[in-house]
Amino acid sequence: MGHNIHFNERTGKHAFFSVKQAAWHKLGQVVTDYPNSAEALRFAGLDYQVVKSPIYTKPEGLQVTESRELKALEEIPVPSHFVTLRTDLNIPLGVVGKDYKIIQNSDAFAFFDAIVADGKGINYETAGALGKGERIFITAKLSEGITVGKDDRIDQYIFLTTSHDGTGSITAAFTPVRVVCQNTLNAALGKLSNVVRIRHTSGAKERLKQAHQLMGIVSRSAEIAETTFNRWSKIRISDKEVKKLIELALAPDTETAQKVKLGAYDELSTNFKNQAEQAFAYAMMSDTQLLPTTEGTLFGAYNAVTGYFQNVKNYKTEEEKMKSILFGGTAQTKGQKAFNLCQAFSTDGLDWDAIDLNKVGRIV
Repeated sequence: MGHNIHFNERTGKHAFFSVKQAAWHKLGQVVTDYPNSAEALRFAGLDYQVVKSPIYTKPEGLQVTESRELKALEEIPVPSHFVTLRTDLNIPLGVVGKDYKIIQNSDAFAFFDAIVADGKGINYETAGALGKGERIFITAKLSEGITVGKDDRIDQYIFLTTSHDGTGSITAAFTPVRVVCQNTLNAALGKLSNVVRIRHTSGAKERLKQAHQLMGIVSRSAEIAETTFNRWSKIRISDKEVKKLIELALAPDTETAQKVKLGAYDELSTNFKNQAEQAFAYAMMSDTQLLPTTEGTLFGAYNAVTGYFQNVKNYKTEEEKMKSILFGGTAQTKGQKAFNLCQAFSTDGLDWDAIDLNKVGRIV
């Protein structure tokens, strides 16, 4: 799996830090204590500035002067676009429009500082830069957590990523993560959004400071999640039903889901069947599925789907994994389907064969 972590040749360091434990790529700094925002910025090698630099084009050919001499044509400015330039290394990061607003790396941390200002504690766990520094990411853990059963702890994390090359918005996402196995649970709880996107335009800096209010992440989400997951941990589900839930959640389209319902497994692709088998094996054999809250429970069935994408599925790069799990990618959409299926099972007492997939659009 490629990491794409930026290596700063001037400092001789990778732009990444983590707390207490090294990341899978073993790069960057490992610090023993949780840093403040200024320290996190420095540890991660994100203490650089980005500016918009003018673009010029140089036409080909020569022109004849009044004295009949030949000289190169003069450069022509391109007023509609600029290059984003990393000033410490003088590296161009991308080309952006004239209205593009640069959000400095320090501004990105202001998003988290706004949460602290509201009296909510956070701990910075990782941060880093990808490529040449054109994309950065930060993860922080909220002091408030969720408990399922007696001791199945779920921590609440905030992920933020932004770019300096014009390729994407500032994106902040909230997700609960089970400490015991680091399963990312991407459930859309009630009507609360777990993702906020802010375009790089005028006013973006101020909206970034207020984004956490839009997400409703601090108290209401935790309350809903704790109630939902504790209820699911008390609902029993058979192995056969777990397998069907996994197959329906992983189905790439309604046609595949209908074949799963009808038991037409000979008509399913080998790739899909292998994926479903791997997720079911995780559901049955993973140590994290043998806890009192997960073994034979609806909560465990849900974790089988999210755990597959976090702990089993192979990704080409860590960035691809992050997009899939956190920012609207395949893992998140499949996790949403699993969540909706579990909601139907818990509220309506449905077995999967009784579900009308054409009418229940919230599932497929």
